[in-house]
Amino acid sequence: MTAHTPGQWPVPKPVSLDTEQDQGEEHLALVAVQARFHVTLGSIRADLEEQPSPMAVLNAARRWNYAITAMADEVASALKKAG
Repeated sequence: MTAHTPGQWPVPKPVSLDTEQDQGEEHLALVAVQARFHVTLGSIRADLEEQPSPMAVLNAARRWNYAITAMADEVASALKKAG
């Protein structure tokens, strides 16, 4: 029997554990985008968790929603003007 079975040694193709060589610029850029998203979302959640009542949480969420929408409108308008 020459087939490799799980857990059998030696492993025919070992996996490289050198993450420095395996991670390209595209991967690092993706990780940076995801990290920024999660840090921002965590900040918003922290603000919501500081609110004293359920109604205050909903009002704070509306403020975040309006602020994000206003920023999106500004950025979209600036991109439109830039061409």
